[in-house]
Amino acid sequence: MSHASYELKAEARERVGKGSSRELRRNGLIPAVIYGDKQAPISIALSTNEVTKRIHAGGFMTTVASIVLNGEKISVLPKDYQLDPVRDFTMHVDFLRVSADSQVTVEVPVHFINEEKSGIKIGGVLNIVRHAVEMECPANDIPEFITVDLDGFQIGDSIHISAVKLPKGATPTITDRDFTIATIVAPAGGTTEEEGAAE
Repeated sequence: MSHASYELKAEARERVGKGSSRELRRNGLIPAVIYGDKQAPISIALSTNEVTKRIHAGGFMTTVASIVLNGEKISVLPKDYQLDPVRDFTMHVDFLRVSADSQVTVEVPVHFINEEKSGIKIGGVLNIVRHAVEMECPANDIPEFITVDLDGFQIGDSIHISAVKLPKGATPTITDRDFTIATIVAPAGGTTEEEGAAE
């Protein structure tokens, strides 16, 4: 279900600060930090190209990576990254140290199938309330996406999380209510206003 893990070679960063970050970037490297698992954070440098390639390949935030540092392999999950808004390359990555039995919280994208077997076929409009659902899952088994089957849903219906078959071991972080993932609404010009305000 989840992407295969991959390795990133890293070097330890001695100097930390603005100047050294700029110097790293000139050399094709980006600063990153590994934290978590009750250990002191480690500052590292990674190949900008490698990381940017991984981000563009998709599934970056839901795939455990193996960072090779001084011959040691550290399992991590990307927690956050910053892209340069102008030149679209990676500026910085935060990694969370994970072990096989770590539980992690991730945003899992939602995919919709069988739209042609639902009220959308006769002109209904899919109104997506959540494009991703925050879930707790095992670090080594993060779902790439959640599939919502629209088969049989009609105009005026709401699709709640309870109607979705969730991947094994994954539980939504919202537990106190059966939240809405999407609604199928009448075509524009219909009475969609009050329905949309219900959630």
